[in-house]
Amino acid sequence: MHPCVFLLVSLACGLAPLLAHPIVKDEDIDITEINKGLDLFEGDIKVAAKTRRRRSIRSEQHRWPLPVPYYLDRSLDMNAKGVILRAFEQFRLKTCIDFRPRRWGEQHISIKNDTGCWSHVGKEEWKQDLSIGSNCDTVATVEHELMHALGFWHEQSRYDRDNYITINWENIEAGKEHNFKIRTNDTNSTMDTPYDYFSVMHYPKNAFTNGNGSTIITKLPEFQDVIGQELDMSHYDVEELNKFYGCNESISFLDQCSFDDESLCEMSVCSRRSQGWRRVSRADGGPHLDHTYLGTDSQGTGFFMHFSTKRGSVGDSARLQTRRMTPGRSCKIQCLEFFYYHSGNWSDQLNIWIREFDGVDDIIGTRRLMSQIQGSPADYWKLHHVPLNATKTFQVEFEARKGAGSSSGGFSMDDINLSETECPHHTWQIRNFEEELSTSPNNSFLLSPKYYSADGYRYQVMVLLNKDYFGVFVRLVSGINDDWLQWPCPWRQVTFTLLDQNPHIRKRMSQQRSVTTSTALSLRECFHNPRIWGSLQNVSWTSYVNKGYGYGSFMPAAKLGSREFLKGGDIFLLITMQDISPLRNLSSLPCPSMKGKTFSVSPLQQTDDDGPCGTQHSSTPTLMSTTSTPNTTTSTTSTPTTTTSTTSTPTTATSTPTTTTSTTSTPTTAISTPNTTTSRTYTPTTATSRTYTPTTTTSTTYTPTTTTSRTTASSTYTSTTTSRTTASTLRCDNIFSVTCYKIEISPGALVLVTLLVFIWGMLCKPCCCKKKRSVPSAENMVFMQMQEN
Repeated sequence: MHPCVFLLVSLACGLAPLLAHPIVKDEDIDITEINKGLDLFEGDIKVAAKTRRRRSIRSEQHRWPLPVPYYLDRSLDMNAKGVILRAFEQFRLKTCIDFRPRRWGEQHISIKNDTGCWSHVGKEEWKQDLSIGSNCDTVATVEHELMHALGFWHEQSRYDRDNYITINWENIEAGKEHNFKIRTNDTNSTMDTPYDYFSVMHYPKNAFTNGNGSTIITKLPEFQDVIGQELDMSHYDVEELNKFYGCNESISFLDQCSFDDESLCEMSVCSRRSQGWRRVSRADGGPHLDHTYLGTDSQGTGFFMHFSTKRGSVGDSARLQTRRMTPGRSCKIQCLEFFYYHSGNWSDQLNIWIREFDGVDDIIGTRRLMSQIQGSPADYWKLHHVPLNATKTFQVEFEARKGAGSSSGGFSMDDINLSETECPHHTWQIRNFEEELSTSPNNSFLLSPKYYSADGYRYQVMVLLNKDYFGVFVRLVSGINDDWLQWPCPWRQVTFTLLDQNPHIRKRMSQQRSVTTSTALSLRECFHNPRIWGSLQNVSWTSYVNKGYGYGSFMPAAKLGSREFLKGGDIFLLITMQDISPLRNLSSLPCPSMKGKTFSVSPLQQTDDDGPCGTQHSSTPTLMSTTSTPNTTTSTTSTPTTTTSTTSTPTTATSTPTTTTSTTSTPTTAISTPNTTTSRTYTPTTATSRTYTPTTTTSTTYTPTTTTSRTTASSTYTSTTTSRTTASTLRCDNIFSVTCYKIEISPGALVLVTLLVFIWGMLCKPCCCKKKRSVPSAENMVFMQMQEN
């Protein structure tokens, strides 16, 4: 078992007394059950008389302006407020629909805590109510009600539904038959999308049942347990919503790549070694399958990017760069997510940089180190998140570096996603989860590592194992900050997300649930100081733990196969503990902040930052090999020679190779200052959070140096031993210097040009001399006048 996971197995092992029985939050209940007894149309729709008479939902007057104005009523439960904001983020990620707090006197959606979960359909009222009541505080339920407000009816009321489902009228509760009425295409347009069993707007199979069986039977049996899903908006929900509002662009999505296409998603590659990043379908030392199709029945061949550290010299490196992107949201935060496989040496490094550009004329940019992966290799894919804080046009660079020691593989990457959202705070990978679930005794627990929240609370996640289902809880643990923290722990929302490992973030339908800490006396055993209310834990040192709080039935075991929750037998729980206390009086939260981290790049770099790959050679991505045969598009040889400056100045100014970077929410503004020589210095400013330690200007000769020929699909870049042309030399202050121009003149061409100039001069000499003789000079004119006198 993974060392970070501990299995506590019932009373037989004598560990049960260490776990106080967790407190179970209200379990998930279907909307039709929550609203039972309420006089609502189709179970959750408030219908005014004018809505019943409405002939069309296509009218502009029934669509909300974008962004949609909203207000969070003070009656809402705090957990519901946080969940509503998370639902907004899903709309921003998947669709072109955005939301913002209302302005005074503006028509808006007022979200409140009334009895049940319900909404109007389309824009109707000046202050249009939408209820998120008790047990309605899940992302899927909020999305469902917001879809109504945005103008959508239920999926099974489509005019063509009888081609896909059968209604068992005899199983419907008496008096509820009207909830299964078919709407015409005029009042419930399909927007030319296919019938969607996965729609978040579809009834479950037992909606309004009288207890005699299911009320809805799917024509395709494999979807019988899919309808009524409570995960997230489906792909066709998103397509239909975007078509309805006439827009396509996501608010927060930036980029995605699974490397299935040879274009590498407009990425570029460059290296200081013989091979570099390569697009492969398998790699020596692993992995033997890409992550995209891991564990699926796909007959196609998947690809991923691989950097081998089996051969080469210490310090060999290669970069894989994304295209340039510009943040568009007011909160300048981004989240980079990717899967990686580390089969190399523990000293190998994968460094993740961002490079920001000041404008179109800035071809170099400013580079900051944001994250680093190194350590013990593993024989399985892992998930990594990198919080970013780019404030201007930027690109991401993945730099792999070979460390010391032997290696049987290297670094591999797949399924990259980048969005303008906050990253989850922690990722818990549970290995062989399906096996654990089926073989562990009922009511046993898996415990996560212990985490710290951004403001210092220590906590742990517990997974309750039963053969038919599993639960998820959080418990507070004593930590180093307890003496100065506020107790009881107030208004911290913990969100558990069981990741749907679909390679594209916009197509995922993950299971997401949240709980919020409270100051209520009834929950003091959960959220008060563990040193006072907790029990002593003897498993790892001497810490105190509180009772857990969460969901006893987070997901049925049978649902694990409904999406890509399992890959390679593993699941990922994404965990976030967020302070939502501002929502007590406001309808939104402040922008997230990032804490600084320090990284060291090693082995020592041998040269400065050369700028983006496109400034060294063609930005066209190198054509990559799709087999495990070493790529031969680049060649490197080491020649023990002495480098000289490209000008009369014999020294080269460089920054020292070791880089230490501290990333904070304050953007880095370190500037590369070019001059007429090949020197390059980093000029620090008071606004920068990046530090080169130490930064010096030294006279440097490279002995030996490396002669490298880099060949791409469209051009060749050559670095010789007599000149070192970096991206910084392209910015030249002396326009008369040859180095200012991207022209390489061979000695033969230079001799030819000189010869042509000489011949031209000889041919022109008689003409020029004749002209001079035909025109008397001033002295001759005076002499001629004297002769005449």
